[in-house]
Amino acid sequence: MHEITQIRKLSLWIFFIPLIAINLCLYISQNPEFLENTLFTVDQIGRSGFSIPYLDGSLSISRASRTFPQYLIFKPAMIITAILLYFYWINNNNLINKYKYTNINYKFKIFGILSAIFLAIHSIFLGIKFDIQIYKLLRRVVLLLFIIFEIVAQGILVYNFFKIKDKISNLINKKILFFKALLVSILTIVAFLSLPILVTKGNTHFKHALEWNYFVGVVLFYLLTRFFWRRTT
Repeated sequence: MHEITQIRKLSLWIFFIPLIAINLCLYISQNPEFLENTLFTVDQIGRSGFSIPYLDGSLSISRASRTFPQYLIFKPAMIITAILLYFYWINNNNLINKYKYTNINYKFKIFGILSAIFLAIHSIFLGIKFDIQIYKLLRRVVLLLFIIFEIVAQGILVYNFFKIKDKISNLINKKILFFKALLVSILTIVAFLSLPILVTKGNTHFKHALEWNYFVGVVLFYLLTRFFWRRTT
């Protein structure tokens, strides 16, 4: 089916583009000497020593990505990812409609598209400095809404696939469906357990490490999608 083919292709791009982008930004921030004395000399504030932020939380994704020239990688990558997410959720909505014999916009489509919009907004304004407290607050709210809507969309989509899994059993890998449900459950539980720490001051390294790993968890959902659908002809 056309939708399945498109979903399989989109899911790989959605997984690899942002993951490569943030780690490439990290590499540049830790190895600025490679770009020294070029048009792409790394800003001083965007430089950092070697570390593994997934483990030690030494810096945030924002810190590694918001300065020149890292934002030349990060911003386009996230905007492209947002566009791909839009088509991902559209195709999934069309697919569910076919198997449920309906013609509606499911909630996962609405939440998924909203998450894509907030990701694009966050990417556009990342690194732009306004000495206004409300702007800083809004930037955090936009990022938070991206995460919330993304997890909600993923959860609702998985729920809908469980409802029709017998109808599409010849097209899917049911084990991967359970892995996707487990992943969304873990992301939800981690979010709730971490909330008291996230809303208080301090614990900076923990917050940064959580950010890196949580981001990987969110995009891992799309890698699982690739293996969820069997190849169709």
